[in-house]
Amino acid sequence: MNKAGYTTDVPEDRFVLLDELSSRDRPLRVMLVGGTDSGKTTLLTFLANGLIERGLRVAIVDSDVGQKGILPPATVSLAFVDGPFSSPSELRGHAHYFIGTTTPGQYVGEMAVGVKRLTDIAAERADVVLIDTTGFVTGPGVELKRLKAELVRPDLIVLLERAGEMEYLRKVLVLYGDVVTLPVSPAAREHSRRERREVRREKWRAYFSNSRTVEVDLTRVIPGGTELFRGRPLTEEERELLSTLFKWLVVAGWKGEHYTVVKVDAEGFSRQYVRPALHTVDFEKLSNLLVGFIDGEGFCRGVGILKWINFGGMKAQVLTPLPDEEIENAAELRFGRIQVLENGEELGLLRREEL
Repeated sequence: MNKAGYTTDVPEDRFVLLDELSSRDRPLRVMLVGGTDSGKTTLLTFLANGLIERGLRVAIVDSDVGQKGILPPATVSLAFVDGPFSSPSELRGHAHYFIGTTTPGQYVGEMAVGVKRLTDIAAERADVVLIDTTGFVTGPGVELKRLKAELVRPDLIVLLERAGEMEYLRKVLVLYGDVVTLPVSPAAREHSRRERREVRREKWRAYFSNSRTVEVDLTRVIPGGTELFRGRPLTEEERELLSTLFKWLVVAGWKGEHYTVVKVDAEGFSRQYVRPALHTVDFEKLSNLLVGFIDGEGFCRGVGILKWINFGGMKAQVLTPLPDEEIENAAELRFGRIQVLENGEELGLLRREEL
């Protein structure tokens, strides 16, 4: 299932935009911005195919982590377009930057850095780089778009709007590139939350369709994106004290700047503790957690689902479709903030501070 596909049945102003992109100096960086279901991906697909037909080299940076086209989900991805395509889901990713969630509100910095790094790679080989963005255009979404534009310095920012709702964002973004505003196509259809969730489910399922469980040595591959494993392991006396005070089953723990504890709660016990001095992680939140295999350059080789951690042996069991040679290239196993099953069912989102 895909929300958008290639069509030339588009408003005339899209053809005018295509002509303009074809005539501009290269490499050309174009950022597409619009709210949810505004037709950004449809426009991107139309422009990419049109530019390819005119003999231009095209790259796509897909940063719409909530409705991802280029796999894997929960990453920012770069693909080079080799020929005509009907949907970005047909494109093979060239490089990825791990975000680890489908809701980027708490990951504004990572989103901006990922778009910047991948756009720079794309501009080395492509005549035109098309940057697809999320429909997150209010609240923190304004800052996210501003940071992307400030880092990337797009030559052209295309805003898609229905009724003037993008005017404030236009004023923010015009400082960083030329801005053109287009009305949302009458053919654009709004999708329900259930429909968007089903699209994501199919993307997850497709990515994990040929997965197997691998063992990751956490003494060789550093665990990142979490406060776990920082500091010295707790002594047996410290574990017993915490268990007695809070009625926890202490699965693992460390003492660094503060205590970090992986625990299981006892039923019906009220707990009060000073949070800055004690960071706790519920053991169940590590089950089916999305993780990214990060290489020495900071790019994501692929993602997996964390199934189990042997804290004593420093081993992690991860379900992933990545081949062994890609896993060998990983320098970090970065923890995400979404729990998902290999069949595509999303179990829940975590806040950044929960791990």
